[in-house]
Amino acid sequence: MSTWRIKGGRRLHGSLRIQGAKNAVLPIMAASIIAECETELLNCPNLSDVKASVDILRHLGCQVTRNGDVVNIDSRGMTRNYIPHELMREMRSSVIFLGAILARCREATLSLPGGCELGPRPIDLHLDALRKLGAEISERSGNIYCRADRLVGTQINLELPSVGATENAILAACAAEGETVITNAAREPEIVDLQSYLIKMGVDMEGAGTPTITVRGFKPVERIGHRIMTDRIVCATILCAVAAAGGKVELLSVEPKDFETVSSALKGMGCQIDCRSNSVTLVSDGRLKAGRPILTRPYPGFPTDAQPLLMAASLKAEGTTVFVENIFENRYRQVPELRRLGADIRVEGRVAMVTGVPELHGAPVNATDLRGGASLVTAALSATGETLVFDSGHIDRGYEDLDKQLLSLGADIKKE
Repeated sequence: MSTWRIKGGRRLHGSLRIQGAKNAVLPIMAASIIAECETELLNCPNLSDVKASVDILRHLGCQVTRNGDVVNIDSRGMTRNYIPHELMREMRSSVIFLGAILARCREATLSLPGGCELGPRPIDLHLDALRKLGAEISERSGNIYCRADRLVGTQINLELPSVGATENAILAACAAEGETVITNAAREPEIVDLQSYLIKMGVDMEGAGTPTITVRGFKPVERIGHRIMTDRIVCATILCAVAAAGGKVELLSVEPKDFETVSSALKGMGCQIDCRSNSVTLVSDGRLKAGRPILTRPYPGFPTDAQPLLMAASLKAEGTTVFVENIFENRYRQVPELRRLGADIRVEGRVAMVTGVPELHGAPVNATDLRGGASLVTAALSATGETLVFDSGHIDRGYEDLDKQLLSLGADIKKE
């Protein structure tokens, strides 16, 4: 259990280079096993979810080393095709290994995944996609058994543009005979990054970032080098924190279009935003106004991961900000904790209405999930007095040294 001690009221100033993206590195680490090869990944964030992926890869028989932000994976010695419960429960996204192991071994056994409790995250779409490629799948005793003598290219139309299902379908399709066309595919930038890595591996594919992705198999190479994209949700977190506390921050070596919905929302709340080719600067006086309604949608819509962060930035904004959560049922788990700081938030089903208050007051609060925990840190920076955020490890799943980054901007923050 970690305790974050935050004394609010300080303006934040400075520049930051943002870590590699959690939601990009995890599927790419899984993809590293679909062929016998060596992979060098640059800009790998030091996160508990990345460590969990390393543990899974080592269990499968791969050699993995880390030096700073460089992770080297040698999958040539892979000997296992199953992941036990004690490893799967460490992160929800571990299910992405299903398509990768199936592509490599034609047989995979996984226990049902764990992770944050944000409501149901059914993996039916993942399994349906693999079945269409020729896999036989059964579930018993909490395990998923997946087998395919051969995988055959086909048409896969996803009922929803699920990121995980799109990634699992892509990875399994790499080993399929013939062409696979995935329609209603998720369009997130992290899938574009996965495609970039797979093309370097020798996969013949195109269309990532659009609703239609085509995979035509691959001719594996022996070694791949790849740099992980910048984390757009961490960018959103820093921007929301500075917007709430007031100050000026410049994010360096970023891709502004990846999080432009968040930048646009903050601009509508009164922040000054300057987006350049690979940097974003935000200036805020801390006196925000309620913005337009925020409706979470699959990319390129407003990201559900950024909703708790923008909510935290809107707690003192003049007027009422309306949030509509369309992705996860339990994405408002941070609300009772934000109320402990003095926030005025009403929730009716998927709709949350945040009416700005003149002042927030420090209080002890509990992080209930990854982004909810980050939202508490964000709110605490604009509160009067000291806030204690108690966290059982959620924040470390997605943020590398968030306390040190905020400290470098001038925040009064200490993680114990």
